[in-house]
Amino acid sequence: MAEHENAVEVRDLVRSYGKTEAVDGLSFTVRSGRCYGLFGRNGAGKTTTLKCLLNHLRPRAGSVRIFGMDPARDEVAVKARLAYVPEAVAFYPWMSVRETLDYTASFRSHWNREVESDLLKRFDLDSSKRVDGLSKGMKAQLALVCALAPEPELLLLDEPTSGLDPVVRRDFVRAVVGAYLEGEPGRRTVLVSTHLISEFEGLIDEFTVVERGRERLTLEAERARERFKRIRLRFPGAPPPIREPEVKRMNGEGREIELATSEFSERLRARLEALHPEWMDVENLSLEEIFIAVTGREGNVS
Repeated sequence: MAEHENAVEVRDLVRSYGKTEAVDGLSFTVRSGRCYGLFGRNGAGKTTTLKCLLNHLRPRAGSVRIFGMDPARDEVAVKARLAYVPEAVAFYPWMSVRETLDYTASFRSHWNREVESDLLKRFDLDSSKRVDGLSKGMKAQLALVCALAPEPELLLLDEPTSGLDPVVRRDFVRAVVGAYLEGEPGRRTVLVSTHLISEFEGLIDEFTVVERGRERLTLEAERARERFKRIRLRFPGAPPPIREPEVKRMNGEGREIELATSEFSERLRARLEALHPEWMDVENLSLEEIFIAVTGREGNVS
């Protein structure tokens, strides 16, 4: 099968539960070789979207494609090229870690035992231990081993760090997900659904913010950092009123104020400098801060 430029395509997706629209006209595209973030609060529609991609749920309207294929019509071909880690993992409780890995490997045409061994060591998982004796975090780690050992072209992660100890979360993201992407640059793709955005800072190439099943913002990460800024100013006396439409006053004390903007430009910088601050500092917002700015119920800067 010829390589398809896009790993994932979601077009005008609609999926409801009764009268509740869980996903309401959502569209986004994940290009192959990218790490893509689907950001949203709990209940925003992220998991429902992933389940539609996996053919666990059927869309009420719209379409989903993985490598150009329909997951409902070409389910076996699609799932042979991806791996999925859900937020709530489940294994046969009577199996050992070793038996679980061997059982999972039996369904795969490719399984890298070296990757499996390296991850077991990194996570300090005892292969002889029964699954029903594992903690929630250990089960999450086992699910990650099952997903990464077959070295899929597409890795779908739904809140993958939620069961992990906060101390090891960032190490997992940087070392495990980063190593997966670097294994075959340009071929391997990650779509991660999460509200723990800070842990993926530096890995995300592009993202979509989802709120109430709808797309609020889609941007490449670098472009987002160019646009969304925190601006700190200090004036010789009391700060003047700031009437620039692109900015929102965040806080301030005495002679100093802090602003936020989603449309930073050199023209805006020049207009602020015309107010004659004695000091001005401009810095990027993190992806998590951008998410909060976009979805905050008051004073959005989107």
